Amino acid sequence: MPGISHRGEEMPSSPIRKLTPLANEAKARGVKVYQLNIGQPDLPTPQKALDALHNVGRDVLEYSPSQGFLSLREKLVDYYSRYNINLTPDDVIVTSGGSEAVLFAFLACLNPGDEIIVPEPAYANYMAFAVSAGAVIKSVTSTIETGFALPSVEKFEELITERTKAILICNPNNPTGYLYTRAEMNRIRDLVKKYDLYLFSDEVYREFIYTGSPYISACHLEGIEENVVLIDSVSKRYSECGIRIGALVTKNTAVRDAVMKFCQARLSPPLVGQIVAEASIEGTEEYAAEVYEEYVERRKCLVDGLNRIPGVYSPIPMGAFYTVARLPVDDAEKFCAWCLSDFDYEGETVMMAPACGFYSTPGMGLDEVRIAYVLKKADLQRAIFILEKALEAYNSRG
Repeated sequence: MPGISHRGEEMPSSPIRKLTPLANEAKARGVKVYQLNIGQPDLPTPQKALDALHNVGRDVLEYSPSQGFLSLREKLVDYYSRYNINLTPDDVIVTSGGSEAVLFAFLACLNPGDEIIVPEPAYANYMAFAVSAGAVIKSVTSTIETGFALPSVEKFEELITERTKAILICNPNNPTGYLYTRAEMNRIRDLVKKYDLYLFSDEVYREFIYTGSPYISACHLEGIEENVVLIDSVSKRYSECGIRIGALVTKNTAVRDAVMKFCQARLSPPLVGQIVAEASIEGTEEYAAEVYEEYVERRKCLVDGLNRIPGVYSPIPMGAFYTVARLPVDDAEKFCAWCLSDFDYEGETVMMAPACGFYSTPGMGLDEVRIAYVLKKADLQRAIFILEKALEAYNSRG
């Protein structure tokens, strides 16, 4: 019987989804599962977008252009201008979610064996996309003790070799919620410039920043305009994860030309998704403000609640809608699995993502979990209460 590929063997399982079979079994037993493991907002999609979905008004659901509809790219240019990111429609390529944008950036910019430096913990699928492209992730570790601040320039330079081709950041960060400062972004810029690297910058959570500090995009950094590849998505800001619309943005024409070859090979991004996304961009400012205020309150609810549990510690995330928390357990993955397979409190339990899956350095994050505050406050409060009961029961086992 033929074996599977090395790529298939090396592809990591998702820490976000790997416990789903246990969650499904718990639900089948009648247990209510509070899902804190995945960044799927429970807030409704904008009505304007739903109206566009319900009134597609086409007799044929045709292929769209490989780079996406011009009208959508023009709307995205207007959207980015609100953040002082000045683009033309040619700078924007519509992708099938932010995930495809990351993958196509890797495929277009990197050769097999090329190395990407990534601050960890990092979004777990970056490792999967690197495996797909034959690239190698080199991790520079941030820690919960520093609130996951960017490691020093020296830590980056220790990793730079002749195979280093890029730095990848997520800002605001998934999974930690950390927001890079102007000084940190300038340090990244200087490294990119000094070693002539690409800077892949995943900025899908820019709407969710909970500090008075200005939002610093990689596109704001002077002197590296040709090095920057911006990754974006409508999934989080409009609660539209399922329409699979993202964007790859760059002023580098050689990169765009290479990316377009991959876009043509996959034919086109989702037609209906583009229609919904385009309808979401304008006239939803009130929606965005309400969503923002809701996440501000959820963040306070979650972090305050976590830090009141004995032995639990969570830094205060300054962006996105995640936090990485340390739990008083030796193995958070075993604990998360146990919560689903062996525990319930009054017929309810919690599902979290073990944080070890967001590190590529072995042994890191063993007592940490990523929690997404994507549930309404009443559910978050109940989930925190159940988590405390679960920890008590787990640590008192014979």
